Amino acid sequence: MRTIIRYLRDYLKADFRPDLYAVTAVFLAACIGLNYYLDFEDSYIDAYRGQNIRIVYYFLLYAFAYYTGVGLWTRFHGQTEVWQSRDFWLYSLFGLAVYAVYAGFYGFNDWSHRLLDGAIYRFAFYCLRNLHSLVTVLLPLLLFYWFAEKEKNGFYGMRPKWKGLRIYFILLLCMAPLITYASFQPSFLETYPTYRDTEADEFFNVPTWVTAVIYELAYGWDFVPTELMFRGFLVIGMSRILGRGAVLPMVVTYAFIHFGKPPGETISSIFGGYILGVIALRTRSIWGGIIIHLGVAWLMELAAFIQLAFQS
Repeated sequence: MRTIIRYLRDYLKADFRPDLYAVTAVFLAACIGLNYYLDFEDSYIDAYRGQNIRIVYYFLLYAFAYYTGVGLWTRFHGQTEVWQSRDFWLYSLFGLAVYAVYAGFYGFNDWSHRLLDGAIYRFAFYCLRNLHSLVTVLLPLLLFYWFAEKEKNGFYGMRPKWKGLRIYFILLLCMAPLITYASFQPSFLETYPTYRDTEADEFFNVPTWVTAVIYELAYGWDFVPTELMFRGFLVIGMSRILGRGAVLPMVVTYAFIHFGKPPGETISSIFGGYILGVIALRTRSIWGGIIIHLGVAWLMELAAFIQLAFQS
């Protein structure tokens, strides 16, 4: 824990400006308030689900967030020459386009209908919804890394660095009692477990836990491309161009991708994204964020399964 605090202290000492952080906070507060007042993401962008124009709208939304974040940081830190960098535009436009495709893609719905003639449509839909990032995020980043990346140092933080990871498992143990308490709240079981009976176990003639484990593995995977894109590509990758300035634009954009979720989750993503961004920048690894995201998600699923088991 002292190590993480030191990372944050050192970063804030180098980067913190009251005017920059205040203006960024006002910008985020205004955008978050407007989104939930108008129900913008759900009512306007998601209204085009299944249409390619939805990808364009997501790109415009994320580009607005990201370039505003870059603009604020470069303006207050006096590094506006970044805007003249060819690499800056190549990297940022590519990253934003990839994530817009990921967010707006709905082809897995057709895949689910076609798989086994739709006999396990719901199960396929839930799994492919979480796995399509293999094609929409992982593959494009791998190709970009191989053909365009000038400094090949571990695929945007994915190279395992086991030293120092123990702290994240300790943090998860500290969260376990909080998750256990939350699991006793009535609203918790309205959301978790995210796995629902799809009758796939009957179709394949296997125990229910088999299809549940398959789903949970797919569900867990979906947290990996998010870390790879935001803490990996947008922080570790973009730091070659923006230096420590890669963190703040990532945080702003990370908040925007939560617009379809509850307001509390969007607000907390700002602080979580900032901490994980600073850690990724310092350690050149995204495994801490992956451990935290996966650990919390699976602990919540496990708590819900246990609650349901005792209720039955």
